[in-house]
Amino acid sequence: MSRSHRVAGVGAAILIGALGLTACGANDAQTGGDDDAGDGGGESKVIALLLPESKTTRYEAFDKPLFEDKVAELCDDCEVVYYNADQDEAKQTQQVDTAISEGASVIVLDPVNGAGAGGMVTSAQDAGATVIAYDRFIAEADYYMSFDNETVGKMQAEALVEAMGDEGGILMLNGSPDDPNAAQFKAGAHSVLDGSGVEILEEYDNPDWSPENAQKFVTDQLSKYDTSDIQGVYAANDGQAGGVVAALTGGGFSPDDLPPITGQDAEVAAIQRILAGQQAMTIYKPIPIEAETAAELAVKLANGEDVGTSTDSGVEQTDYEGVPSYIFDPIVVTADNVADTVIADGFYSAEDICTGEYVEACEAAGIS
Repeated sequence: MSRSHRVAGVGAAILIGALGLTACGANDAQTGGDDDAGDGGGESKVIALLLPESKTTRYEAFDKPLFEDKVAELCDDCEVVYYNADQDEAKQTQQVDTAISEGASVIVLDPVNGAGAGGMVTSAQDAGATVIAYDRFIAEADYYMSFDNETVGKMQAEALVEAMGDEGGILMLNGSPDDPNAAQFKAGAHSVLDGSGVEILEEYDNPDWSPENAQKFVTDQLSKYDTSDIQGVYAANDGQAGGVVAALTGGGFSPDDLPPITGQDAEVAAIQRILAGQQAMTIYKPIPIEAETAAELAVKLANGEDVGTSTDSGVEQTDYEGVPSYIFDPIVVTADNVADTVIADGFYSAEDICTGEYVEACEAAGIS
């Protein structure tokens, strides 16, 4: 899918101390910022952050603390109320209602089901709130920001085809059918795979992105296909890639002789697998620029300021399906550029990655 502009992702140092923040409870919101801070004792400006699930490590470990810290940096009298839907669409609907009752004037919403989120957005807008669709598109939102998701799928598929020499059979594991990003990853991947010499043996849309479902699916396929038939695996994200590795190594593949496997999110476990030769690549989406752009936009809206056509950090606003948007570029990570991407950006330190059995693999890659 074409975009009029693509904004290059840039790394930003991660505030490691924020990583100790924990997930919210099933029904309770967490708040960020300084409750005592204010401007002359006035009421806090409430900004709600609603994330879709916690099985993917990025949300609790990176998006949430980065967003909260940036809001706190930019606005002394802003308060962040936080919710995680745990992949439950009905729960997220209730959380939006709670955010409205908490007085949120800006709602940053990463929906469980983007296509079904219109009602939540309308409710928020009717209550006077502005809605930013975060990471997943919502047609009714006031603003949208994400990475170039179709390009993500193309990058994954191109890397897989190249690693396989443009031949052989693969298993294809996509994301949740309810996730609009998953549909874009899938479309991008198919645009490459369908014209290649690679054959898709079986394809699976994982209803909640879970590694457990991925492991079960691949285990089931190993009862239908010989190990020699499976010469590559398209896994739409790193969590699923981990499940794939577990299934393959438990089903006859040697850990030292796995077929090429793709991924996404640059999870530390995936980086370790890549260095150890157990995963071919991952997609690094520099979360700091997304989370901090969302925070900057939210603060401007909460303060009643003009958001303009670009952010203070130089991110240009564009149009995506009629919604004012901020689109960022993803980056392919392989064993050859770990040091120049996730480590150079401060996303991880060498100490985060080079632990235990991975010390030797790090040394071989020149990481210390």
